[in-house]
Amino acid sequence: MADSIDNLTARTGGPAPAPRRGLVRRFFSALGPGLITGAADDDPSGVATYSVAGAQLGTSLLWTAALTWPLMATVQMMCARIGMVTGQGLAGAMRKKFPKWVLVVFATALLVANTINIASDLAGMADAAEILTGWNSHYFVVFFGVAIAWATVRLRYYQIASILKWLALILFAYVITAISMNPDWREVARAAVIPSKPSGREWWGMLVAILGTTISPYLFFWQAGQEVEEEKAMGRRMLVQRIGASPRQIAVRRMDVGVGTFFSNLVMFFIILTTALALHSHGLTHIETSREAAQALEPIAGRFAALLYTVGIIGVGLLAIPTLSGSAAYAFAETFRWRHGLDLKLRNARYFYGVLIFSTAAGIALDFADVNPIRALYWTAIINGLLAPFLLIAILIVVSDRKLMAGQPSPLLSRWVVGATTVLMFAAAAGMVLF
Repeated sequence: MADSIDNLTARTGGPAPAPRRGLVRRFFSALGPGLITGAADDDPSGVATYSVAGAQLGTSLLWTAALTWPLMATVQMMCARIGMVTGQGLAGAMRKKFPKWVLVVFATALLVANTINIASDLAGMADAAEILTGWNSHYFVVFFGVAIAWATVRLRYYQIASILKWLALILFAYVITAISMNPDWREVARAAVIPSKPSGREWWGMLVAILGTTISPYLFFWQAGQEVEEEKAMGRRMLVQRIGASPRQIAVRRMDVGVGTFFSNLVMFFIILTTALALHSHGLTHIETSREAAQALEPIAGRFAALLYTVGIIGVGLLAIPTLSGSAAYAFAETFRWRHGLDLKLRNARYFYGVLIFSTAAGIALDFADVNPIRALYWTAIINGLLAPFLLIAILIVVSDRKLMAGQPSPLLSRWVVGATTVLMFAAAAGMVLF
């Protein structure tokens, strides 16, 4: 592509419209694992967390979007580099540095947290579908769960990746919803750049929830796993063929991850803004679920805003649940050296797909067990809050090993940023106990 652009420029004596269009196409074609991972972070349970933050505290936590973006981007790029350079997923690379029992603990904790999260996401999607259709939400829990598991097992990687990239567009619903409410942009800008003063246990608890929702362990495993899937899709089936990455490949992925994580945090920003404008400013501060937020939006913000918010919940659930079940499957498969990959058929990767199907089925069962979704998300936050900082330490150890990283360790600045993120996540874990 680059050669054809250069040749055309040479013949015409300057840049032409075609190369510009080519650059645009190349930009969007470069978006892949980073965009999908970033968008998957805004799952229905995340939407609920951000909605509660806006309803309870107004715009006082809008500034957290600017804080979490660089932290999330650096962590995800580090995981991407591990996958690209070592040719293995995160657990596969960690296996070279840590005893097996450590990986088993990581994988088990991840599976438990992800299964609870899947249950919460299915409940959020089903509630949204019930609002739109009037049908009982339990039907939709089964429908969405079975359909997503079937598609993940049946479709090949390139098909799944393509679908997930398009589903990411649904997140613009939240941006449009906020803009349609005509906020005072001067006040919004002020809240976005000036941190608010801590105002009690509720404020601290919500800050911990936002950090735990944004920097999530399942995204670490999914990001690295997708880098390996991308390599396999290009025909590099053997590990030796996947070791190492060119500076251009790393630069492209850095752009991809930067765009994906920016998009994720932008959506978080607008969800908080939407519920702050529509709910908090009208005294509706005690919502606990995305369903309550959607129902409260309509009489205040109008049918259009409520409809966009509700449809968005279903779309992000379709995007997030495969990453939740898939990340746990990657972790177990790499720990126990099972055959794995979304491009393999069920009979060739039974254990890998078995974990994926089990986590989705267990998520469906939890919804029928009438587990309180808010309590479930609380325990998910605790597991992730305790797991994330230890995983970040393990990631730092891996990316600092020049031999394991084929002479391409992460830059020192990135390691410092992830180190700071680790300290922040330890503080968040401590905050769960103290507050």
